[in-house]
Amino acid sequence: MLRADNIALNTRLLPLSFSVRRGEIVHFIGPNGSGKSTAIQCLSGLFHSAGQVELAGEALTSMDLHDMARYRSYLSQQDKPSFAVGVYQYLQLSVSAIPEADPENVHRAILEICQRLSIENKLARHIQQLSGGEWQRVRLAAACLQIWPGLHSEGRLLLLDEPATALDIGQEAALYRLLAELSEQGIAVVMANHDLNRALRHADSVIILKNGSCVGKGRPEEVMTVECLEQTFETTVEQVHLQGQIGLFFG
Repeated sequence: MLRADNIALNTRLLPLSFSVRRGEIVHFIGPNGSGKSTAIQCLSGLFHSAGQVELAGEALTSMDLHDMARYRSYLSQQDKPSFAVGVYQYLQLSVSAIPEADPENVHRAILEICQRLSIENKLARHIQQLSGGEWQRVRLAAACLQIWPGLHSEGRLLLLDEPATALDIGQEAALYRLLAELSEQGIAVVMANHDLNRALRHADSVIILKNGSCVGKGRPEEVMTVECLEQTFETTVEQVHLQGQIGLFFG
């Protein structure tokens, strides 16, 4: 579904290559400044970088913005318009690259996703009236709508840069349930994540970055070892087993 060959951007991200299968969930993990956001930016096709990114066998450089918007959705860390717009209207804008989408289907999809993220009661508000956590969930809903399988069949990839920012525990759990459902429907998910226990439980594969370099890549249980995490984050790590699952504690 996605192939990255030697993507790099100055010293922020040194050459990195990997591939992502259809429906696979990949987490970038690493300390602040390790290159996670830069890697997501390179994959989005919106930033000039070295190397090449192919989505469904086609180079991103050969696509225009409209084509990229149909195939992949990108959620940056922060993005809030300075103008006032209603939440429902903002969500409608996320499907502007899908002119063939039936308005009734769009309406149903908006309601369905907003119910999953518990923001259906915010649809009549302006985005400037939202709290940080509410705005983040609206942004997540918009990102999912753009590649929502129920609206069109060309959505392939969801790129998320620290999507759980400002979410409480219950909202975060709802997010991961939604991502799992998209994965089951064939959407590949690539995200930057600071919650290592979530990565350990929910990622199909992880890419560990430090100072712009890849220091680990593979299945979470294989590469997220105590030794690797202690060297990467420069802190002590304890691994415990709770009810059949591995948990990480940091000193």
